[in-house]
Amino acid sequence: MKVSENISLSEYISARPEIFPGGVSLTHLKVYDTPAPDGLSGGSPHMHFACLEMYLVVKGLGTVQTLSSAGFREVLLRPGSVVWFTPGLIHRLINQDGRLELFVVMENTGLPEHGDSLLTLPSAYLESQDSYLAAASLDQSGAVFAETGEAAKRRRDLAVEGFLFLRAELEHGGSLSRFYDLAVNLIKDKEAIWRDIWEEGPIRAIHRTETFLNFLRAGASNYLNNGRIFEIAAESENEDRKLGFCGTLRTYLAEGELTETLPAPLE
Repeated sequence: MKVSENISLSEYISARPEIFPGGVSLTHLKVYDTPAPDGLSGGSPHMHFACLEMYLVVKGLGTVQTLSSAGFREVLLRPGSVVWFTPGLIHRLINQDGRLELFVVMENTGLPEHGDSLLTLPSAYLESQDSYLAAASLDQSGAVFAETGEAAKRRRDLAVEGFLFLRAELEHGGSLSRFYDLAVNLIKDKEAIWRDIWEEGPIRAIHRTETFLNFLRAGASNYLNNGRIFEIAAESENEDRKLGFCGTLRTYLAEGELTETLPAPLE
């Protein structure tokens, strides 16, 4: 939605100001504590295509191992650590003490939930959508949730196998080009859907700020009467956690719950 300088307050309200700041998504993650084939406990190595991702560690000790055109790197994670990375960086969470927990902030809410990720499965599984989706325990939407713990472990172990192969390739002077080519070929058909989601969600967050600035430019104050608060209540004892790529997930819906009645729009 292109915002004009003359947007009304009712149009401003319809711009869905209840989405998270910046149009991000938020998830609480308890990293898997079962060992992979190389003996290290943790999550499934993967990457993203259009979204930056950030970790804020709240408990436990671990590392994030990464692969990129610059090679292999390992970054220590401890309470208070903040790390973030861009599309194309392959990342693998390692749970060193069995207690690693963190909050994950993903750019472009809606895209991660619609398949903006790819596991580092061995190349044989990346030749077709059917072979990838079957091995990754995913439906056609690309949602990351597995139905059983065994399915989550199986795909994690396959992704670690592929990760170790890619790491060895890099360490022997190779590159990630073939993996990236296979990855884009698998995902490219999702671009149109992702673009629609991006325009309806995150882009609206940018335009919302433009609306505020336009009100200020005009010297208008009425829009401030529509301030409101949203809440997603904590239910630690009755959490509905899902089996994700890297651990069990507690997702936070962007809509939240309005805890205060919104006043009628002022024209």
